[in-house]
Amino acid sequence: MTDDWRDEIEAQRDRKTEYFRDHPRSPAPDDFAGLDFYPIDADYRFDVVLDPYDDPETVAVETTADGEQRYRRVGSFTVEIDGETVTLDAFEPVSGEDRLWVPFRDATSGAETYGAGRYLDLEPESHETAAGWILDFNEAYNPTCAYNAGYECPLVPASNWLEVPIEAGEKDYPGDPADPMGHQH
Repeated sequence: MTDDWRDEIEAQRDRKTEYFRDHPRSPAPDDFAGLDFYPIDADYRFDVVLDPYDDPETVAVETTADGEQRYRRVGSFTVEIDGETVTLDAFEPVSGEDRLWVPFRDATSGAETYGAGRYLDLEPESHETAAGWILDFNEAYNPTCAYNAGYECPLVPASNWLEVPIEAGEKDYPGDPADPMGHQH
């Protein structure tokens, strides 16, 4: 029972790879090169309390296409990674969807991982616990614009730019899409 979460992450990775390879609406290019992930590591999985903000503000998040999307900054998560305390803002869509979005850039961004950063989506039914939320960086994924420059993706707000490396989740796409952040593959 204790390693069920590992099996679920492996299954998620397999489903994503299959979707990108086979689905007609896949954002991946026709010469899809597959996906690359860090090994699953329990050190990057946290059961943590969301520290809610008293007055959540609605923020405009810039996108890769010079547009903006609106999110409500509802609180923050604080965890320890490699001995460093890290705080990340959590956002919810202003559309009213019941989920939290935790985008981040870290010391691997632009080297081993997508230059514009990666995302975590926290769904209440699968991530909310009696104690708080499961914040699992093994689930970190690249935005669709990492595979296809035709997609518009929200950029990671500066408050979630981390100095530490997060060596978990999805690595940079091994193919060669046009990168809106000027990142060289």
